[in-house]
Parts: sequence; C-alpha cells; structure tokens
Amino acid sequence: MTDGTFPVVRLAEGRERSLLRRHVWVFSGAVAAVEGGPPTSGATVRVTDSRGRFLAWAAWSEQSQLTARVWSFDENERIDAAFFRRRVAAAGARRTALGLADPAGGCRLIYSESDGLPGVIVDRYGEFAVLQLLSAGAELHRGEICDALEAEFGFRGVYERSDVAVRSKEGLAPRQGRLRGAEPPETVVIEEDGARYAVDLRHGQKTGFYFDLREARKVVARYAAGRRMLNAFCYTGAFAVAALRAGAGQVLNLDSSRPALDQALRNLELNGLADGRAELRRCDVFTELRQLAAANRRFDLIVLDPPKLIDSKGALPRGCRAYQDLARLGFSLLAPGGILINLSCSGLMDPDLFQKITAAAALEAGCGAAIIGRVTQSADHPVLLTVPETSYLKGIVSMAAY
Repeated sequence: MTDGTFPVVRLAEGRERSLLRRHVWVFSGAVAAVEGGPPTSGATVRVTDSRGRFLAWAAWSEQSQLTARVWSFDENERIDAAFFRRRVAAAGARRTALGLADPAGGCRLIYSESDGLPGVIVDRYGEFAVLQLLSAGAELHRGEICDALEAEFGFRGVYERSDVAVRSKEGLAPRQGRLRGAEPPETVVIEEDGARYAVDLRHGQKTGFYFDLREARKVVARYAAGRRMLNAFCYTGAFAVAALRAGAGQVLNLDSSRPALDQALRNLELNGLADGRAELRRCDVFTELRQLAAANRRFDLIVLDPPKLIDSKGALPRGCRAYQDLARLGFSLLAPGGILINLSCSGLMDPDLFQKITAAAALEAGCGAAIIGRVTQSADHPVLLTVPETSYLKGIVSMAAY
C-alpha cells in the first residue's frame, strides 16, 4: 500500500528505535519491505514501523547502504518548496544568532543533518554561496534548494562543488559549475577576525576554505607570540596568517600542493605578512618531518592538520598508525615548553582513541607532555545531539615539559 502517491518503507520489527530517538538515518538492513513500487532515486518515502505506524518522511537511495535519510518526523509536513525555504531560513537565522552574518566574511551556512537538510552543504563567501549535494534526496531537490538560497539571501551567485567521491555511493556522478546568478571570480576575498583570505571557490579543497577550523585558528593565535612555528599540511596558510598576526617569530609551512602554497603566499601578502618570517616549502610532509627530526630541529608551536586519514571502518587500523606516526614526529620536534596542536578530521576516529594515540606518540618520542586544551569544529558546524556522527573534528593541544 502507499500513502497517497508516496511509497511506504516498512521497517523490520524493532528497527524503529533509532528513529524514535530522532536519529535521521535508515540503513538497508533495517528495511523489511517497500510497498507501492520501487521509489525513484531521491524520492520522498513514508517510513513506518513493522505495524505500519508513521515514523518519518525520508529521501530514498536504493544504491546506498544508507538507504533513507529523514527530512521530517512531522506526519503533517510535506517535502516541497516551502519546506526547503523554511529549513534554509532557519539555518541562516542560527548563523546570525552566532554572530556569523558579517557580509564581508564567510561561514558554513548549512551543515547537512545538523540543519535538517541531510546531504546539503552550503558555504557562504561574502556575496557568493557554494553548494554541495551529497545524497540522492538533495540531488533531486537541487532546484528548490537554490530557489530558497536566492530568496532568503539574495546571493550574487550560487556555485556547485558536488565534485566529491562520496556521491558515487548514492549512484551520483560528480557535478561542478555555476547554478544561479554570476560566475564567481577567480578568487573571493573574505575576512575573519581581522584577517583576509583569498579563496578559490572552483578548485580549493572542500569548497575552498576550512570554516570548521575557525576555533583552531584562535587557539594558534593565543599561543603564537614570539614562537617558532611549524605548520604541517598548511594548505593555503590560514594558520600561518593567524600566528604571524599574533606575533609569531617564524613559521615554516609544509604542503605537497604547489597551488595551495601559491595561495598561501597570496594570503600572506593580503595581510602584509610577506616579510620573511614565513617559509613555504613544497614537500611530502611525512618525509620532511622525518628529515627535520633527524636534523634535530625544534619548534615552539606545531600544528599537525593532515587530510582525512580514515575514510572507512576498514581503514581504521592503518589510519590510527598514520596518526600516531605523525604525532610522534610532532612531539620529537617540540622544544621544551612547546605546544603541539594535533588535529583529526576523520569522523570514524573516536576522541578517546585519538587521545590514546596521542599519548602513545608522546611516549615513543620521549616527550613528557600534558593536555592544556582541546579543539572541536566551529559553531557553524553544530553537532546534532541525536546524530553524534555530525561530530568529526577533534584536536588535542599539548604542552611539552620544560
């Protein structure tokens, strides 16, 4: 049977518990039957328990193990243009309340499940928005989402960066290009805490800038004054800018990407910091760290911000070894009283496990150290209490013994 024109996804007995706790994911193994014909990719389905009682409206994705993502737990709500307008407006109101509505700045405007729009990522860069659609449901409603963004915020342009591998799990091909309004310029300049950053919306990692590291940049600035800093996996140099503006003595920046380092130089120039205190070195970062350690180099402040090293449960053991090796190298390069900021953006890395790995690394390096702080994702990446998976960024701030 169906509910009007909506197929019904009936769950197996006992598999409704997570939805009753307001988690928003339905995995394929929880589905007992699909009634009313196979739904099309992204279509809205009515999810019920084994007795047919309503649980949620969700977007269907047969090709993914995550076979349905909940739009709403309200039986009276309809997933239409007005729905997307309400959710987009609410996300914007939250960022305004957080003080992130600076027209010259930027932020993560919509963070997927945490803003009630699973599979939808929107980053605001001044007058431009960059959109990522990561799920079949988000893909199907591209038009309504763009309409809502235009109506609520009047962006000069909306650009799509759905060029990520995770879309293949939903049977979706990568997409990139202008969606609405003007084509963005080669770089867009945004401001954060008095600093200026040039962002490449077309080719940069993620959507061009790491808004989730806003709080981490503040931590770097807090400890930077007078210190010699090592910035590993520096990308476009945001940590270096934060440190030098706060009075760092020297910053050695390491990255394997020439375009990223070129952008880092531009960011230094934008902030009047291309004064010889920053070195930009293209290299394999792990190899360079080993060479620095062999040469007995020491730094007073070290930031280790690698790319995601764990992208599946099967990769967890190998990723843990890589994180531990990286932290060991960091501790071995730390001067007495120095500070190490060790970061992981791997959602599958448990915070307690990350601390154990960091402790083991310090022990291997023969470095006595204590945790003096922690870093998590910034407030525009809120963690939905009912979906703990929306928490992914964790960082440990350690100080070496004198």
